[in-house]
Amino acid sequence: MKKIAVFPGSFDPITKGHESIVQRALPLFDEIIIAIGDNADKKSYFPLEKRLEWLDIVFKDFPNVRVESYSGLTVDFCVKNKAEFILRGLRTSADFEFERRVGQVNKYMNHKLETVFLLSNVEDTPINSSVVREIHNYGGDISPFIPERVVKQIQNWQ
Repeated sequence: MKKIAVFPGSFDPITKGHESIVQRALPLFDEIIIAIGDNADKKSYFPLEKRLEWLDIVFKDFPNVRVESYSGLTVDFCVKNKAEFILRGLRTSADFEFERRVGQVNKYMNHKLETVFLLSNVEDTPINSSVVREIHNYGGDISPFIPERVVKQIQNWQ
C-alpha cells in the first residue's frame, strides 16, 4: 500500500519553512499532497488560485508531490485520497501544543490516521506566513522568507 501524506495549510503564502518540511518528508512517503484548506474562519490575503499556482511552481520537479485545494474536514480529505498520514511542521512548543490537540482529534475521528511532525530548520523557525504577509503589505523585501522560484511572482502580486 502506498504511503500517502497530506500536508494541509493555507500557504498564504508558501514560505521556505513549508518548502523545507515537504522536501525533508519526501523520503518518508510515496506521495505528499499539499492541500490548501478552505478555512471559513480565515480571510485569505492571496487568492487561492495564486497560492495553488505558486505551490505548483515550487514543487514542479517533484513528481510525488501533488497540490490540491479542499473544503471540509482534513480527515475527510485524507480518506478521499487514501492518505493515512498528516504531515505537520513544528517551529515552537506552542505549535506542538496546538498541533498535538488537532492530531488527537483527527486520530479520534479516524483511528487509521497518524500525524507526523517534523521540526523546522533552525533558520526557518521565525518564519511564518503572517509575518510574510505583513512585510509584503508594507512593501518590504520578502525574498529571504519565500522559495526562490516564486519570489518575483509573490513580490509583484497586487
